[in-house]
Amino acid sequence: MQMTEEIGRHQCFIYEGNPSHHLPALVAAIRAKLENNYRCLYLNSPSIVEMMRHQLAESHVDVAQNLARGALVLSSEPVVSEDGLFDTEGMILKLEEAVKQALRDGYKGLFATGDMSWELGVNKDNFSKLLEYEWRLEKLFQMQPALSGICQYHHDTLPHEIMRQGFLSHRTIFVNETLSRINHYYAGSIPHAEEASRDPELDKAIMMLCQSAVME
Repeated sequence: MQMTEEIGRHQCFIYEGNPSHHLPALVAAIRAKLENNYRCLYLNSPSIVEMMRHQLAESHVDVAQNLARGALVLSSEPVVSEDGLFDTEGMILKLEEAVKQALRDGYKGLFATGDMSWELGVNKDNFSKLLEYEWRLEKLFQMQPALSGICQYHHDTLPHEIMRQGFLSHRTIFVNETLSRINHYYAGSIPHAEEASRDPELDKAIMMLCQSAVME
């Protein structure tokens, strides 16, 4: 489905099963961004980051060179504080500065993708901050046209309510590197998202996306 670049810059990727099975689609997306002169930031656990490194190399990306020149950033560093709490304000500020730095360094912009299970950490209190974080992100995307990215939601590791909130806060859904879908459940604001999260059809829609990700 075709859509404007503006609508498609902040995407959500909902999937289930082994994360490694879905890496090829993200590898292709990162490779395309690198070829288009974007700095690419990938956040995940150490084991998945290592898999990403190998799969990028297998897809003929010169990982060492891109890492050395700063075009590619593969990180498994925790994004939570020492006490395990997720810092919404701090993360937004870091992303905003990362976009500006990418532009100063001569890139077209920043492409960032991270797994929300890894970003939020193991502290369940962080889940309550997700909705605010995603809407803060949405505003940041609107303010920074050089920013694009994919928020990854692993159905097997995140609570149902978190999946619903993540789904409702993205205008578009990432399916693979060549296909994105307009999200007709997009709520548009926190109050609407809180109300819409009670829709019993949401879980069905999320499961259909998981199945679609497997089929694609």
